[in-house]
Amino acid sequence: MRFSCLLAAFLLCLPAAMADELPNLGDVSQSAFSPQEEQMLGDAIMRDVYLDPSYFDDPEVTAYLNNLGYRLVAAGPDNTLSFRFFVIRDGTLNAFALPGGYIGVHTGLIVASQSESELASVLAHEIGHVTQHHIARMIAGQQKTTMPTLAALAVALLAARSNPQVSQAAIATAQAASVQTQLDFTREHEREADRVGLQILGKSHFDTRAMPAFFERMQRASRLYENNAPTYLRTHPLTSERIADIENRVAETPYKQVRDSLDFQLVRAKLRALLTPPAQAVKEFESFLQDKRYASEAAQRYGLTLALMRQEKFDRAETEMSALRKVAPSSPFIDNLAAELKLAEGKTDAAIAQYRAALRLYPQHRALVYGLAEALLKSGSPAEADKFLSPRINAFTQDYRLYQIQAKIHAALGHPMLSHQAQAEAYVRLGNLTAAIEQLQIALKQGDGDFYQQSIVEARLKELRSRNDPKPKP
Repeated sequence: MRFSCLLAAFLLCLPAAMADELPNLGDVSQSAFSPQEEQMLGDAIMRDVYLDPSYFDDPEVTAYLNNLGYRLVAAGPDNTLSFRFFVIRDGTLNAFALPGGYIGVHTGLIVASQSESELASVLAHEIGHVTQHHIARMIAGQQKTTMPTLAALAVALLAARSNPQVSQAAIATAQAASVQTQLDFTREHEREADRVGLQILGKSHFDTRAMPAFFERMQRASRLYENNAPTYLRTHPLTSERIADIENRVAETPYKQVRDSLDFQLVRAKLRALLTPPAQAVKEFESFLQDKRYASEAAQRYGLTLALMRQEKFDRAETEMSALRKVAPSSPFIDNLAAELKLAEGKTDAAIAQYRAALRLYPQHRALVYGLAEALLKSGSPAEADKFLSPRINAFTQDYRLYQIQAKIHAALGHPMLSHQAQAEAYVRLGNLTAAIEQLQIALKQGDGDFYQQSIVEARLKELRSRNDPKPKP
């Protein structure tokens, strides 16, 4: 199921399925859509996003996107808001903002960005939507709007460009006139997000000229769709007027050449290597290297090494890794790939040594942390893996992946109660309280914990039940 299809189905069933978890908006003209309600709606949507096959759960790509996003947020008009950036496996050039500060970015947009400033310009635009509270303003500004209509609006706003059939069906279930009025209003939102995004881009020391250049290329890419879409589905219209307005705003600013980070180039190469069939990816990277058609030789060799790994051509991958080391500066991405290559070759001890050396240089690079814990577990050393992972969990308390690994470690150590408890904590951080409660119930049935551990699980279970069903019992 495509992400947009899942989002449409989720939003359309909100009134029946999530009455206990979402605010009862009723006539929203009577009250403002508060930040707490925005967060609840965003969290509810993300529960299903995490489960969708198109959710691209790569820790390095996600970490890079969040680092870039928060560099922009720090320069925004409201840097107290919480943001989370995530990736959707989709070849179209798209990004979108959800309630609660969630910003999704399609893989196609990242790969199509010809500079880091171009990618930053789109993120800055979406951050502008969030900081200006456009979703809340849209909802609060609509008279006598009920949740089904809001659901249809959300589908139209988020899914129209990538799946017009879904959004058209969603709109058909609501009041067409109301939807048309709201989509007209969002055109003002788009212009405001452009202006705010451009300011954020400049204050973050990116090239502001990248915004109109990339938007114009996005307009050309989406022209076929926009020419065939009904007027009311053109929710993010990249019009010539919008682009001209941005161009006029940057025309008087001095030109500033901004160098792309190596991480940006490596992330793009990684996506190309992972999302293209391996044989095709190898040919493309080899062709670019042979013709010297690249902005970063290191990124091309990184992508080629990864593509060769996917083909299980490990000898050639090792050769490319050696060549990569000669042209690349020190990088946690490259060190992580080197360790993954050793693991793929079955050289677990060498991989562990590589991970340990890399973590001494980059102790905060989460992919290296995951990799070493998994490698220790694979080597038959769960106790050592547990000793390594425990302080990291205490340091990164909201990282669901760490709890997932911890669950596997406790299972290997013969601690089923602790294993299910750790898996429950992973589900909590993914917003799935129902699954977390089920895991804690299973944990209590294992009978291998002491009184202290059982008390902790029972207390956590009581807390999660209260959060999952906040309505008082009669």
